Amino acid sequence: MLPELLRDIIERVEESEDHWPRRRDVVACACVCKRWREITTAIIRPPCETGNLTFPSNLKQLGPRELLQCFIKRNKKTSTFYLYLGLTQGLGEQGKFLLAARRYRRGPHTEYIISLNADDLSQGSNAYVGKLRSDFLGTNFTIYDSQPPFEGAKASSSRASRRFASKQISPQVPAGNFEVGHIAYKFNLLKSRGPRRMICTLQCPSSTTKKGGEEAAATATAIKEPHPHKGSDLGSSLKMMVLGNKAPRWHEHLQCWCLNFHGRVTVASVKNFQLVGSVDPSRPDGVGDDETVLLQFGKVGDDLFTMDYRQPLSAFQAFAICLTSFGTKFACE
Repeated sequence: MLPELLRDIIERVEESEDHWPRRRDVVACACVCKRWREITTAIIRPPCETGNLTFPSNLKQLGPRELLQCFIKRNKKTSTFYLYLGLTQGLGEQGKFLLAARRYRRGPHTEYIISLNADDLSQGSNAYVGKLRSDFLGTNFTIYDSQPPFEGAKASSSRASRRFASKQISPQVPAGNFEVGHIAYKFNLLKSRGPRRMICTLQCPSSTTKKGGEEAAATATAIKEPHPHKGSDLGSSLKMMVLGNKAPRWHEHLQCWCLNFHGRVTVASVKNFQLVGSVDPSRPDGVGDDETVLLQFGKVGDDLFTMDYRQPLSAFQAFAICLTSFGTKFACE
């Protein structure tokens, strides 16, 4: 088949199949052979332009301009968490599986192994995409990516960070564990009411197109300064975003602190939170936009939670941040 004709066919399929589950036809085109895969991947635009998640690599790219509705299902017996893309307006009724994570106890630390395969949650798996590691108290977390976030990045030197055979996200690059973010929960010594308070310092994910990167840069809360954590691989020359909790408001009728989740959260929980940009270098005072919600997470059932995110976050980063909310934090509540 002529390349021009093949490209025209795939473009027609891509334009007509704009939402899951019909979008699986686009993925099927990329699975035919190497030639079809090259043409298909060249046609598919990144999530920051289309709002669509098509390939596994899209999970680590800039999210859409508007909040993308996802949800997380928890299995308490196996300490496993599943991330789904919402396909309907219902809360958790139907979804497209994206990522899975399982909690492990590693001595004094807790780790969440994140994978593309819900049935193979190990660092030696081809589906391994990264992990989340906590400190002894469970109040400070480090996000590790299986792929180097920039050229020349050095993998973590810990014993658990030996190189693995992860191939699905980026087959050309050997897998490892590279620090790409930190989440710190603030201690609540006065036991004041309200949601937990956290500060997230994350590396801005890349975009596959120059146009998409420029548009996302306008909304990213990026700073260029040394990372506050010693020994970090993130460096001072990378664009970092700093996110913080959106301040709750006192509801006179309910006599409690509340956040407006616009119907996406139905159960009150200390785990519920909304994150906004806390630092914005483009403004003279350096203060970020405290109204635009970049990530919101909340409870809607015993083991069901909503997760809505937008750029400058990626799905992988948003999922990792939400995983830190699970578990008891006595000093923060």
